[in-house]
Amino acid sequence: MTLLSNQKEKESAKEEVELVNWKEFLYPYEQAVAELTLKLRYIMEEYKRLGLYCPMDTVLGRVKQPSSILEKARKKQIPEEKIEEEIEDIAGVRVICQFVEDIPKVISLIRRRNHQDLIILEERDYIKNTKPSGYRSYHIIIRYPVQTVAGSKDLLAEIQIRTLAMNFWAVAEHSLKYKYHGQLPQELQDRLVHCAEAAFNLDNEMSTIRNEIMYAQRYNKIKDGLLADILDLIQGLYSVASLEEMEEANKRLVGLWETGSLDELKELKADLAQMAQVYGV
Repeated sequence: MTLLSNQKEKESAKEEVELVNWKEFLYPYEQAVAELTLKLRYIMEEYKRLGLYCPMDTVLGRVKQPSSILEKARKKQIPEEKIEEEIEDIAGVRVICQFVEDIPKVISLIRRRNHQDLIILEERDYIKNTKPSGYRSYHIIIRYPVQTVAGSKDLLAEIQIRTLAMNFWAVAEHSLKYKYHGQLPQELQDRLVHCAEAAFNLDNEMSTIRNEIMYAQRYNKIKDGLLADILDLIQGLYSVASLEEMEEANKRLVGLWETGSLDELKELKADLAQMAQVYGV
């Protein structure tokens, strides 16, 4: 083996060790994100089971890539051995809400868990205190314990709470920053600020028709449920009921599919349920 090939093999082995170390370093953060998102999604599911409006529309999670971690450490002059203690958003969870009014409710849900399965270290309100770039979001920095093979480990994590409009803007800005390596042209920065204001105005306008939107969503959910029940009943009756009865049921359903009221759909469901009882379905 030549000296050059031996050196290359050593460098390759070194890179492999560094990669494995990053995997080991990030695994607890992946576990933390998985647990936090699961817990929040269970809360969402509980709201749905109880038939209540949930202030959380979507819950997302991510772990920073090693390149992003090292870049942030470089910018903030954080030594590698201090990364775990000083970079707060290696583990990130994002809660997206439909309306601005939902954000305080989500904050309250998280605060109620304080000193139970997480510890709140700091809250940063970038909605009231908008960043110069136009960025709006509510950040909660937490300490979260995970159980690893080596024992319990406390990690820093960040929970971001924002509206759909705020999230759309933030994702777009992040993409542009990545493209321009963080050095956005001034003209583009100005346009982003205008877009942020437009997103904020959209949130305010949506708040004025919030009750109408929520009513429409509840109405559509109930209607979808009735239609699903009716289709199940029809499917069950096909093998036992007469052809004439099923044609009549299908005709009524087609007539009500688009424009039928809830009362009319409930009446059809009740009639089909009675037929199913008669036929022993």
